[in-house]
Amino acid sequence: MSSSNTRRPSAYLVVLLLLIASCSPSGDPVGEAGSTYEDLVVFFEEWRDFQSPVVVDGVPDYSATAMAEQHRELATMQARLAAFDTTGWSVAEQVDYHIVRAEMNGLDFDHRVIRPWSRMPGFYRLIHMAQSDVPAHEGPFAQPWIDVWTYDFPLSEEDAAELAARIVTIPALLDQARENLVENARDLWMGGIRAMNGQVSDLDRLAGEHSGLDAAIASARTATADFVAWLEQEAPSKTGPSGIGVDNYDWYLKNVHLLPYTWAELLTIHQRELARSWASMKLEEHRNRNLPATRRVASASEYDRRFNAAVTEYMAFLRDNEIVEIRDYMDQALRERIGSFSPAEGLRGFFSEVSYREPIVMRTHGYHWFDLAMMANDPHQSPIRRVPLLYNIWDTRCEGIATGMEEWMMLAGFLEGKPRARELIYILVAQRAARAIAGLRLHSNEYTMEEATEFASAWTPRGWMPPESGTVWGEQYLYLHQPYYGASYLGSKYQVEMFLAERAKQLGEDFTIKRFFDEMNSSGLIPMSLIRWELSGESGEVVELAGGH
Repeated sequence: MSSSNTRRPSAYLVVLLLLIASCSPSGDPVGEAGSTYEDLVVFFEEWRDFQSPVVVDGVPDYSATAMAEQHRELATMQARLAAFDTTGWSVAEQVDYHIVRAEMNGLDFDHRVIRPWSRMPGFYRLIHMAQSDVPAHEGPFAQPWIDVWTYDFPLSEEDAAELAARIVTIPALLDQARENLVENARDLWMGGIRAMNGQVSDLDRLAGEHSGLDAAIASARTATADFVAWLEQEAPSKTGPSGIGVDNYDWYLKNVHLLPYTWAELLTIHQRELARSWASMKLEEHRNRNLPATRRVASASEYDRRFNAAVTEYMAFLRDNEIVEIRDYMDQALRERIGSFSPAEGLRGFFSEVSYREPIVMRTHGYHWFDLAMMANDPHQSPIRRVPLLYNIWDTRCEGIATGMEEWMMLAGFLEGKPRARELIYILVAQRAARAIAGLRLHSNEYTMEEATEFASAWTPRGWMPPESGTVWGEQYLYLHQPYYGASYLGSKYQVEMFLAERAKQLGEDFTIKRFFDEMNSSGLIPMSLIRWELSGESGEVVELAGGH
């Protein structure tokens, strides 16, 4: 939905909201809500409590009444934040202020535009079996979700009882979802069917893990399957667009992700990256035309040997070439994610096709696991940065760095002696560019989901991501579910590269790659525009994004 279609409050309502916002819940003037950084930290805790839904008997309330009430109260919270006077605060403290502001804008955008509780059936998927490689879930989901990966298996009696008590709430939530899901967004609806079928499969995987779960799993599985049947029954009536529109996308980039690009600029960046990657790949292939083709890892023993050797080689490269400060937990963080060999005659999935040919390539993207280990072992001194930021606003930092490391480490010499591996780097860039363009055009409502998956598949080299593959469908659904996520890999890489160039020019001979990455890590997993301000002192970009605050 474009901003031109967004409902605007009447003049009377604007005056009323201003009057409400002029007082805190206790009746004190908003200006007295706080003036110090310590007050902001207290306010942040209140904000985090506020943004969570009301939970009754373990079931979150996402009803139209509850959501309307939350949105009304959000205006008061935003007014209280705006009343803070940050004059005299350190840059780091002002950065934290803008983190809170961006999070609040995220909730406001959810209410005005995204409305996952009324547009996205997949929002009600509670079961999550595996840990994401980023600080929080990649997209909006009902809270409190159930992260099965946080439990140790086999389950203790205590953990089984706790998990059962959470799973048993699923039927009531899905009953509520039938009342809440009133909007007409076809692709989100159809993607939700796939997502909820995934929950059925996840519950089947949990069955038999512990007798204490049996009753809760059976009830939740029946409820989820019935919910899928209802979604399929209603599907023919869902004919409307699912994208948020370019105007809304631009507002979201600026005010939630604090990104200095527009939808159109991101499209241009990714069109350039698609052409560059294909051209570079073909030139690499030409250079390597007389070399034998790479072959896939063929056995479990070869898998274990080569993937472990890849971690060892990569960690040595980072240390010996002074790329980043090496922490004790880094090696383990990568090694724990090696996984195990999966036999296959056909395609395994796009990223496995890359890794099974040259395991060291995707170890570079494992910077994600460094980030998560850093949060766990070296928490940031700021209370506001110690926890994962809401609404995926960490993606400009997390996805930008992890994606960038693939090509940057190649340029730094990591793939010397592995010419065929260089081809894989450009295949990765091409796939990221193609899927981002498809996702951008989903949100501009130029593409349907079918057209987006066909485009992303067609422009991914070597046929490694067929149009019917789970990878391409899952990615495009995620990018429709969570605006900017698909463009965050290369769009944010571009943003990091712009800052690297600026920082190198600013520091002159004092610039080193290690200093750059160490300083980035020291700022935490926050938007790149805020990292730029904190490290370089250049506040203009943030001030412009904040509308002069």
